[in-house]
Amino acid sequence: MRGFLTSSLGTPWIAVCSIGVTCAAALAVPLTPPASAAPARAAARNAADPVIPGSTRSLPLGPLSAERVRGTAPEQGLYRPDGEDFSLVGVVWRDPGSALRGRVQVRARSAATGEWSGWQDLDTHNADHGADPGTAERDARRVRGATAPLWVGASDGVDVRVRADRALRGGRTGGQRPPLPSGLRVELVDPGDEGPPAGAPAGPPHTSLHTAAAREASAANTDVARFGAMAIPALNKRATERELVRLQGPLRGKPHIGPRPRIVTRRGWGADESLRLSGFTYMKKVKAAFVHHTASGNKYACSQASSVIRGIYRYHVQSMGWRDMGYNFLVDKCGTIYEGRAGGVAKAVLGAHTAGFNADSMGIAVIGTYGSAKPPGAAVRAVARLTAWKLGLYGANPRGRTYLTSGGGNLYPKGKKVRLNVISGHRDGYATECPGKRLYAKLGTARSSAAHYQGR
Repeated sequence: MRGFLTSSLGTPWIAVCSIGVTCAAALAVPLTPPASAAPARAAARNAADPVIPGSTRSLPLGPLSAERVRGTAPEQGLYRPDGEDFSLVGVVWRDPGSALRGRVQVRARSAATGEWSGWQDLDTHNADHGADPGTAERDARRVRGATAPLWVGASDGVDVRVRADRALRGGRTGGQRPPLPSGLRVELVDPGDEGPPAGAPAGPPHTSLHTAAAREASAANTDVARFGAMAIPALNKRATERELVRLQGPLRGKPHIGPRPRIVTRRGWGADESLRLSGFTYMKKVKAAFVHHTASGNKYACSQASSVIRGIYRYHVQSMGWRDMGYNFLVDKCGTIYEGRAGGVAKAVLGAHTAGFNADSMGIAVIGTYGSAKPPGAAVRAVARLTAWKLGLYGANPRGRTYLTSGGGNLYPKGKKVRLNVISGHRDGYATECPGKRLYAKLGTARSSAAHYQGR
């Protein structure tokens, strides 16, 4: 058979090919099936099973040339013209400590039209997202190296090519290519059905509260919402201040906290709680917020945001091997805020978003890629509203600066105390392009707006 569904944290690598049949990409491209076949398959699939829980297929890449370097080829790929169901794609490899020095490109075949997209680049510099070095989550045996995931929409065919950069010699490009990381695989993620809109009374089976993991995740938010809530409602500033007193007891002086924004819970966006590891890790406080972009592309509608988040969640847990979603919060292009890592939106939950600076901080990811694209104003305002509230819970000034201790990274050694903006970009703690230069340029606006929301 062509592949096997990855269905648990313990067995995320199963991908089987029939005897005598290779999973490597063929150099001769087979004929594309008729375009009319794709919509027919999609319609039959939806009619037969209107509630789809989601899945991940993990398939090995094979050599695209006869050249071999230490057992790996400098060019690898996979061509599957038909028969897949996915909306998000990424490439992973065995050793998270090995960098992929090269270019990863994919194209996908639309399940609706049968047409192939153009080639799209995957961001290979993704090691900066994750747990701190030396922590249990970072050193777990299941953790893998990975590109950033890319949202391609409903697709049924995939074409992947990975090409190593030429080795540098004396500052100039040499003729020999270094080997690619071992164990390269393409991850095809089907996020499942959309589920009900936030606030609807019922959801698909995996969002029910009949499992211990689902009850655990929902119970973590009962300090700010009813048990089983699809969304945490917005509060005005006065109600937020009253809630702060209820959560923390009598306050000294006037509190500086922004009105609580509406936040779609994990149940609201359809998280399959059986995927993540149980339990939560908490910190004593949140001193800073790191802003990210997901680098997953901008070709999504706001109505698809929950699907994108479910795809990223599956990719973080099943493909990359993290214990849960890395980000604490996500924001879509229309300004809707979503709960990320489980543990309670008002609590200091330890995430895996900024390698080296996860302690005493939270990670907020704007869904999209904002290197050259301008981030929507609604998304920037949502970041400001969220930080004004969440940082206000811990007395932090969005326009201020604070000290964080590095857990180790490519900018600061482990143990170094670093003075950072309370609202920082990912690149402030790690040498990376994230959150993209256009989003990074908007952080000053977010700081000013957040401070205004806090009444400063």
